[in-house]
Amino acid sequence: MKTQKQHWRKKSYQKVTLETKLLVIDQILNGQVSTNFASKKYDVPRITITYWLRIYSTLVQQNTGMSKDKEIKKLKEKIEELEFQTAEKNLLNVEILTKKESTYISIIQSKPFSIINLISSFL
Repeated sequence: MKTQKQHWRKKSYQKVTLETKLLVIDQILNGQVSTNFASKKYDVPRITITYWLRIYSTLVQQNTGMSKDKEIKKLKEKIEELEFQTAEKNLLNVEILTKKESTYISIIQSKPFSIINLISSFL
């Protein structure tokens, strides 16, 4: 006795609006939900959400992000600014050390040289 083949139908899904797609993508990219959870929550296949991620996440990055050239230029400017600040600090440290050295030299020259006088002048 043969059994009849049952026809399995694909599960039908409703159309999803662009706002919902972007909401799902944003939640996944921000780590609020996983792809599996979003699939169950919004009743959308995982492969569809993966497709949305591939298509719309690049679209969002293009609209909000900056181009690579602009990003490189901005980073180079930041590096130059930090190098300038470091050079200023180093110059300031050298000036302070020079002043300290000149004070120590003047103390040594003004008083008769002895270890006791030298040590007491630093204390």
